[in-house]
Amino acid sequence: MAKRIVILTGGGDVPGLNSVIKEVTYRASEQDCEVIGIRRGWEGLTHLNLDDPESKSRYVLPLDRLVTRTIDRTGGTFLHSSRTNPAKMKSLPDHLKGQEFPSKESIGKDGKPQVTFDVTKAVLANLAKLNIDYVVAIGGDDTLSYAARLDKEGVKVIAIPKTMDNDVRNTEYCIGFSTAITRAESAIQRQRTTVGSHERIGVFRVFGRDAGFTSLYTAYVTNIRCLIPEYKVDLDKLIGLLIEDKRKNPSNYSLVVLSEGAEWEGYQTRSYGEADAFGHQKKANVGEDLADEIKRRGKEETIISDLTYDLRSGDPDFIDKLVASTFGNIAMDAVAAGKSGVMTAIVNGCFSLETIPDPKLGPRKVDVATAYNTDRYRPNYSSKLGLPIFLTKAN
Repeated sequence: MAKRIVILTGGGDVPGLNSVIKEVTYRASEQDCEVIGIRRGWEGLTHLNLDDPESKSRYVLPLDRLVTRTIDRTGGTFLHSSRTNPAKMKSLPDHLKGQEFPSKESIGKDGKPQVTFDVTKAVLANLAKLNIDYVVAIGGDDTLSYAARLDKEGVKVIAIPKTMDNDVRNTEYCIGFSTAITRAESAIQRQRTTVGSHERIGVFRVFGRDAGFTSLYTAYVTNIRCLIPEYKVDLDKLIGLLIEDKRKNPSNYSLVVLSEGAEWEGYQTRSYGEADAFGHQKKANVGEDLADEIKRRGKEETIISDLTYDLRSGDPDFIDKLVASTFGNIAMDAVAAGKSGVMTAIVNGCFSLETIPDPKLGPRKVDVATAYNTDRYRPNYSSKLGLPIFLTKAN
């Protein structure tokens, strides 16, 4: 039985993370385990200098029932987060400078040469000095890609999937997804009054760099058109459908929601800024580009709303709190059973333990053939009998 567990959260925050942290801590106290919270995700294990009291105070936070008693009452992550990839560090923390680490030269997405360092041996050294038996990593496909790396290095790892994009492989559900859809639906339904009052076409952008689950499911519950990264629409046809929707609506307006990575024929999303630790640049607002085309080609006025960060803020809804709490308990069941290299998941509508996804496979994608109506640019509403509750399959 493991005695010391590290838990961390990486990447973007979502509602429900604190429920996982609390459940792991509470269960650990019942299983005679000690829990150490690592602040700021993988940064906490790359920048931590255990010989420096200030560094230790910044990155190491012992957790117990008293510390975590009320943290599940709010959103965000109590342990804070960062986008850090220990296998591809663009620079070394001060206390590691002068040491030898594997490095790699490459050309970045900005076209400039760059050198990255793999500081995994420093991460392993910190885990050893902390006498850690298990690492519980909560994150999306980026964060969990490094969890998979640690698993290969022989570290006992339990992964817990979270992302409002819902695109981690080997699971049908990720913490944060339900709250994101709930918030998107609420925002869009509220803004119907404004879009309708001005008789315009409402354009809403949501997260979804590579996968369109957030856009698709928002459209599913609001009954509007949607664009997803997995399928390039015909722009003139889309604009025609939106104008037709508008004219058929007694209030003379229509709505469309699109993923940040959505494209149409002849158009490619624009990126800008420095790439993050996992090679991702920020996406220019595709909603603004679509609105410009609607005005230019369709002679219609628009209202643009960027819903992205608002969807990850605040308290979790019932489903995210339920799933997060259950994932935390399943993780501790796995620790008690001595399992490693596994991820809490929902498969065929049931809670499960699955293999940590292979990072080389990339994020999970929408199955266009079954989930997206490529003629109407809407979700498919038919043939759902027998599907799991979230209308999708893990792979």
